[in-house]
Formats: sequence, structure tokens, C-alpha cells
Amino acid sequence: MTMLPTPPGDPLVLDQASLDAAGLSLTRSAWRRLRRNPGAIVGAVIVAVFLLVALCAPLLTSYRPGSGQWADQITLDSVPGPGHGHLLGLDRFGSDLWTQMVYGARSSLFLGVVSTLIGLTVGMVLGAVSGGFAVVGGRFGRRVDNVLMRCVDIMLSVPSLLLAISIAAILGANVWAVILAVGAAQVPFFARLLRGSMFAQSGEDYVLAATALGLRKRRIVIGHVLPNSIGPTIVQATLGLATATIEVASLSFLGLGQSDPAAAEWGRMLVAAQDRFDVAPQLAIYPGVAIAVTALGFTLLGEAMREALDPRSRR
Repeated sequence: MTMLPTPPGDPLVLDQASLDAAGLSLTRSAWRRLRRNPGAIVGAVIVAVFLLVALCAPLLTSYRPGSGQWADQITLDSVPGPGHGHLLGLDRFGSDLWTQMVYGARSSLFLGVVSTLIGLTVGMVLGAVSGGFAVVGGRFGRRVDNVLMRCVDIMLSVPSLLLAISIAAILGANVWAVILAVGAAQVPFFARLLRGSMFAQSGEDYVLAATALGLRKRRIVIGHVLPNSIGPTIVQATLGLATATIEVASLSFLGLGQSDPAAAEWGRMLVAAQDRFDVAPQLAIYPGVAIAVTALGFTLLGEAMREALDPRSRR
């Protein structure tokens, strides 16, 4: 018997055959593609450096953030630059600029991670409830799904930054107002993604097989559909960290974050640098570059993870 050659134009067949031959699972094959992706490597390095700086901030400087102990050296026409025991110089209020930067990384990490976790948790609850009722079906299930998705659509109709600004303005200028505002702005994206993923999984062969075996739809949704739908939502949370970093800095820049103008937070540092930009542009350049690079790292890593876990992108 002669074996027919595999058609060269069918990459999915070739990919599945190579995976079966190598004995690789989807997770292991995704990990292999992730390691070979230059964007993933660059993003992972940026995120790792950001995390190390944020977690080890007390070890990277001997000064206190926002101390202002060199305020007498600041004038309208002069802000000391690097030197005299200060790696990056002083800031607008006479504090060590390097200290402000490393503690600003810690503040951005806390605000970004907590706000993203809030948005992810609430969004997944809404998406799971809506998607579960949509998969179960029935008149009541369709009504619940329709009501929840219309509420999500209303939130999606408002730009996320504008929604965050409105919430922060209502709650007042404080750290938790920023966290809740940024988290609430991410809720509809996670809810829509999980609900759509569950709806797509409901047509898979394993769902049809479980239904044929007589399992109840509720058990199928909770035990099979939901666990297999969470992956894309978790990956999206990595991209959400990039958005959260930018939105936290934006709210702080608009004066809706910490009330202390000398606080070690990158957005507040941009605000404080405005009236000294002509004489000390580095006061705005350093935090601005830090925000952009951190957001880029999370974006590169999140995009690479999404591509690696997408079966349609395998070759």
C-alpha cells in the first residue's frame, strides 16, 4: 500500500501531524513558539526589569521618596542634574529623581495590577453568568444574557478613559478612586471576551459528546465549557495591564490620583515637570519614557501569548 502525500497547502494538517509525531501538547507547543518569538522575549525582559525595580525599590536607593530635603537647591531657572550623589539629579520639589522613578514603578505596579484584577474578576463573573445562560438556552436564559449584554454594551459605548475619568471624578482624588475607575473601565472587555469564548466552545465536539451521554447542560457549562474558555481572558489581562498603566498615569496627570504633588508616581511626576520643562526637560522625559516602555513590554508579551495559544496561528 502506498501512502498518499499530505497536501502541501494544508498547514493545519501538517502542524497537527508534527505535533502528534513529537508528542507535544497544545501548551508545550505554545511554549515553544513563545520562546522563539523575538517580541515575546523583548516583552518578557521589559516586564521582568519593571517588576524587579518595583519590588526591589528600597534596595536600589538610600533616599526616601518625596523627601524634598534638597528643596533649597531648586530655583525657577535651575534644577540640578546628575551628579553630587544623585544618579538622575533632583526633581521639581528637591527630591532625588532616581528614588522617585523606582518608587514610581512600585506605585504603577500596584495600581495597574490591582485595577486589572478588579476588572478581570468582575468581568469574568458577568461573562460567565451571561455565557452560561446563553449556552443553557431557554427563554429565561436568553433574557438574562440579553439584559447583561445590553448593560455591557452601554459601558462599551463610552470610551474607557472617559469612563474612568467620570468615575474618578465622582469618587474624589485618591488612590482607590483611580483603581476602581480603571478597573471598571476594563470590565466590559473581559465580560464580552469570556461570553464570546463560552459561546464558541458550546459548539465543540466534546460538548456534543457530553450532551449525547446525557449530562445536564448546567454541569457541562460549569465543568467543561467555562474552564476551556478562561484561557483567552487571562491572556487578555496581560494586555489589560498595558492599558491600565497608561490610564493610571493619565488620571494622575489630570489630578484625579494622589493629592500630594510630590508623590512618587509617574503621572504626578509629569504634572510636576510642566513648569520646569524649559530648564529641566528630563523631569518629564524619564517618567514619560518609563510609562511608554512598560506599556510596550506588556503589549508585546500579551500579543505573543495570544498568538502562541491561538491554534489558527500554528505553522
